[in-house]
Amino acid sequence: MSLPRLSNATLGRLPPAVARPAYDRAAVTPGIVHLGIGAFHRAHQAPVIDDLLAADTSWGIVAASLRSPATRDALAPQDGLYTLAVAGAEGTSHRVIGCVTELLVVPEDRARLIARMADPRVRIVSLTVSEKGYCHDPATGRLAEDHPLVRADLLDPHAPSSVPGLIVEALARRRADGLAPFAVMPCDNLPANGATVRRIVARFASLRDPDLGRFVEGEVAFPATMVDRITPATTDADRAAIAAATGLEDAWPVVTEPFSQWVVEDRFPAGRPDFAAAGVTVSNKVPAYERMKIRLLNGPHSTLAYLAVQMGRETVADAMHDLHLVRFLAMMMRDEIEPTLRPDGLGDLTGYRHETLKRFANPALRHRTRQIAMDGSQKLPQRLLGSVRDRLSAGAPIDRLGLALAAWMRWVVGVDEAGKPHDLNDPLAPKLTAIAAKAGRDAAALATGLLSVREIFGDDLSTDPRLKAAVVQALASLLERGTARTLAEWDRE
Repeated sequence: MSLPRLSNATLGRLPPAVARPAYDRAAVTPGIVHLGIGAFHRAHQAPVIDDLLAADTSWGIVAASLRSPATRDALAPQDGLYTLAVAGAEGTSHRVIGCVTELLVVPEDRARLIARMADPRVRIVSLTVSEKGYCHDPATGRLAEDHPLVRADLLDPHAPSSVPGLIVEALARRRADGLAPFAVMPCDNLPANGATVRRIVARFASLRDPDLGRFVEGEVAFPATMVDRITPATTDADRAAIAAATGLEDAWPVVTEPFSQWVVEDRFPAGRPDFAAAGVTVSNKVPAYERMKIRLLNGPHSTLAYLAVQMGRETVADAMHDLHLVRFLAMMMRDEIEPTLRPDGLGDLTGYRHETLKRFANPALRHRTRQIAMDGSQKLPQRLLGSVRDRLSAGAPIDRLGLALAAWMRWVVGVDEAGKPHDLNDPLAPKLTAIAAKAGRDAAALATGLLSVREIFGDDLSTDPRLKAAVVQALASLLERGTARTLAEWDRE
């Protein structure tokens, strides 16, 4: 027998143990437009806003997908409601989130989305569009002016599809109407994400109109943020378990971990929610928090994924049963990453390292290693190459970081150690695949070819002999001995 669908009308049927909105949803008005209504936003920023609506109902979220209608199609029949399951070793709690007031899809609702962004009630436009969604060059942090979406939006700026194009068109309309600009709050893993997105958006605006570019550069706030909560893709098994716990069908719930951290720079000229009341850290040290998280959590997370997928480990938690892999990650973090962070003054990095490895081992999360491995060309510059550059500048060893990069190159080959092919799911996939096909299993040729991709490694790392030597040695071991044996040999050193 089918269950009733989650909606405003069925909220009253939830079991007492399932939390639900503690405010009148009908009284909520939009204060935030969010671009990128994926699982991470629904597990991280949205619950914070949901907590705050009981005190101030003017911060509802209008959420937009850039391409796919899947989230809208799943949540619209549910009045925007969805279940958040927080899963830890001790058990799982459930909560229904109600702060999303409207769901839009850019190809279908472009005009309505821009109108919402131009609405004077909207004071923040936030983003979780992944690294590739910003149409930028990851190696330089600048707008990719030859990006197809950027070129198209500059030719037709009033009907944009790209993130920079959408933001600039909405800001232009507000400016024409005499309205103050909204703050642009990126919540993606970009280095100095506020400054980086300002540079990207201002450059797009200046290409469209130099005066508009000066306005964006001088008048629009881009607060920096650091976000952290591991959130796997939702599976059918998750849906079934959540339906059993809530008694209602939910087409797209979200499963996440108990840990959550959000650090926000206080730069919101038009106002902001009372973030601190919901546990958000409002701080002027966002870059330091961000650097710690990207290098000490995201870098090892990607490293784990590229190594584990070769050994047939489907999830992060599965991979954490391999003691050689765990010890490799711990030593890479302690010996090669943490030394690049000590000047930041963030305190107990040892405790952060132990907490990170504990989070990776959470048995309640089924975070697929192949999901983490996607979009490597966009992730490596932020997650690993900053540490590499700092170590090389200090004349310090990069042996373990070299193996991390070699593991990504092994992934680019496109076939794992069991002979199973995989899709790279990467914006640079055609270029990377062509290099791998030409090099075959020649470690030196493969490393040389991939290091020459300047969109990833820039001009400096592409020609650094120390990096090449470390990567070639590690890649040769992965190709000749395999990942498990390579890690075991490293563990004996």
